[in-house]
Amino acid sequence: MTISKEEYGVTTVHTERITLDSEGIELVGQLRVPPGERALAAVALTGPFTGVKEQVVGSYARRIAEAGLVTLAFDHRGFGESGGRRQHEDTQGKLADLRAAVGVLAGRPEVDHERIGLVGVCLGGGYAVRAAATDARVRAVAGIAGAYNSPTRFVADMGIGGYRAALAGLMDRGDEYLPAVAADGGEAAMTGEEPYAYYGTDRSASPYWRNEVTRGSLHSLLTFDALGAADLLGSTPLLVVHGKADAYCSPELARELHERTPGVKEIRWLDTTVHIDLYDQEPYVTEAVQVTADFLRKHLGT
Repeated sequence: MTISKEEYGVTTVHTERITLDSEGIELVGQLRVPPGERALAAVALTGPFTGVKEQVVGSYARRIAEAGLVTLAFDHRGFGESGGRRQHEDTQGKLADLRAAVGVLAGRPEVDHERIGLVGVCLGGGYAVRAAATDARVRAVAGIAGAYNSPTRFVADMGIGGYRAALAGLMDRGDEYLPAVAADGGEAAMTGEEPYAYYGTDRSASPYWRNEVTRGSLHSLLTFDALGAADLLGSTPLLVVHGKADAYCSPELARELHERTPGVKEIRWLDTTVHIDLYDQEPYVTEAVQVTADFLRKHLGT
């Protein structure tokens, strides 16, 4: 266990490297605790496809902790420093990881176990919503630039024949690896110049991120239903923060998630130009953090 202090403006946040067990798999995370004498509200964070704790989720965790909440950013199974099948997107496994993270927070003396939420960025937005829909310990959930995957929407775009053919091809070659991102239009799990602009440059620098992922991971993404969780959230408060311009995580699906959620809900549109603006670009990250922190304080308390 390593404990350090991070100076963020006027707030000193204690950072502790922790491990947690998820179905027998060891996960590695960073717990950030603001100063104070009483138990605080807390959130676990989950982030983009292939992302690790030193990247997007770490940045948001640091700044939300500065705003006064305990935060836990961790590497999901298979990625970063955590155990599990390497560089493989396991949708059910990642949901189990989030349940384990909530359990760890609930057991910490610095945390009020009745005031725990989830925050997801990009693909993590969909995971956070799905996890909140099935875990009554989660009292609020926020998605930032969220990917609210919907198999029925994939079918509408691809046709049922194309969709099923894609699934078959990915299953046949599921154990193969391909680059997560590639320059100049090369084959990759995340195609295009925009993902490479983040993961292929120093913007995403982490010693634990690897530029590869299984082809089976794409099968997991095509079959993961995040949007359907909207109907199951009940009274759990939901915040959707999304860019008006986003070619990778559909604003239309973000709007539908908000519309379909039956309980307390808020949506905030930001004037982004591309999806990864909400990874590390200003003023978008500061705006997203402020909106999210205000929402969490309102519904979890401080």
